[in-house]
Order: sequence, then structure tokens, then C-alpha cells
Amino acid sequence: MGTGKMEANPFVIADAGKCIGCKACELACFAVHNRENGVSAAVGTITIPVIPRLYVTKAGRSAAPVQCRHCENAPCAAACPVGAIRQENGAILIDEERCIGCKACALACPFGAIALVKSYSHGREVLQSGLSAHTERGAEPKPRLVASKCDLCQSCAPLHTWAEVAGQTQGGAMEAGAAESRPAGRTLEPGPADAAASPACVAACPVGALSLVTGKPERTVRPFPDLKAMPF
Repeated sequence: MGTGKMEANPFVIADAGKCIGCKACELACFAVHNRENGVSAAVGTITIPVIPRLYVTKAGRSAAPVQCRHCENAPCAAACPVGAIRQENGAILIDEERCIGCKACALACPFGAIALVKSYSHGREVLQSGLSAHTERGAEPKPRLVASKCDLCQSCAPLHTWAEVAGQTQGGAMEAGAAESRPAGRTLEPGPADAAASPACVAACPVGALSLVTGKPERTVRPFPDLKAMPF
């Protein structure tokens, strides 16, 4: 008989006290999710807008990225009218092929972690198949917008280490030595077996402000305080 206990979904959290707002996490996120668009780890390979799946926000001197918490009872999934949001390998994922861009998930997200963005394929903007935009120049194809958010890098085709990313850049613009200076053992391959142990944003942060939080099935038991010994 099962115990009824389940491990909570992992998610990435930022320490605002460490974050310096450099946006390295945004660039790493964009790079690993757009390899099919020809984006590599060097300047000159980017031919589409930089659209990450997390966004660094600043308030005064504090900064931190906003990204999906992979809620256990995800309100975005409940709000989606076409069933385009599902849970898989401990992550809440959006099926962009099914997404109709209705914005219901973005409105339902309590963290503001979902945005509607243009869809690109092989370096080209994806256009709507049955909807045109009427402008002063007449009817023009309308770009396809889809919901986008952190997926713990699970949708990325396996790519192994930052050193290998450097090896794939055009002309070796990023030196392998610089790539290998990333935190040891961090990889860009999500690996469902270890609950996305190395999202690209975590590996890219130069100050270690990002960390992957993994849920534990058992609650921590804390001793009940001695009320008689407490001053009132």
C-alpha cells in the first residue's frame, strides 16, 4: 500500500541579496531554448529577438529573475481552455503547438511568470495560418503568439556542458577556458531522472544567486516549544 506521499515539483529560486542584475540567466535561457533557430553561445549567431523564459526585475538596488514555480495545483493549467498545459517529469510544461494565445494562463499565474511571445522556427517568424492583420498596407500575415515560461530546460534537446556550447560557436568566439570556468558539474542537459538538476540559468549565474529547490516527500518535524519556559 502506498504512503500517499509525493515529492513536490522542483523550481528555481533566486537570492535577491546575491543577484547583481547582470541578466546572464536570461541569455543562457534564450540560448538553450533556441538552438534550432541557430542561436549559439556567441555574438553573431543571434538573428531573432532575445526572448528568455524568465525575466530579471529590479526594485531599487535589489534584482531577481521572475520565473515559474511549477505549482503543485497549477492555476495556469486549470485556466487553459485547450489543455495545452501539462505536468511532466516534475515540471509544468506548455505545448506551444496547442496554445491558442488566449492569455488565460498569464492572467491566472500568481507570479506573473507567463508571457505571450512571438513564435520562431529555424530562425524565421511563425505566421498564423488563418488570421491576417489589416493595416494601412492592406491585409498582412499575423505573427503567431504563444504562451512561454520556464520549463526547467526540459524542452531543450540535450546539450551537455558549457564547454561544449563553446565548441559549437562560430569561429570559437567563446574560449573553452571561459566556458569551463562555470560551476563544476553543472550541465545544460535537463535529465528527468534527477529532476532537471541543471537548468541553464542556474549554471550561468556568475554569483550563485540561483538554485534549484527540490521538494521532499516528508515534512520536517519540529519540536513543540515549551510554552511554560517562554516569557509572556
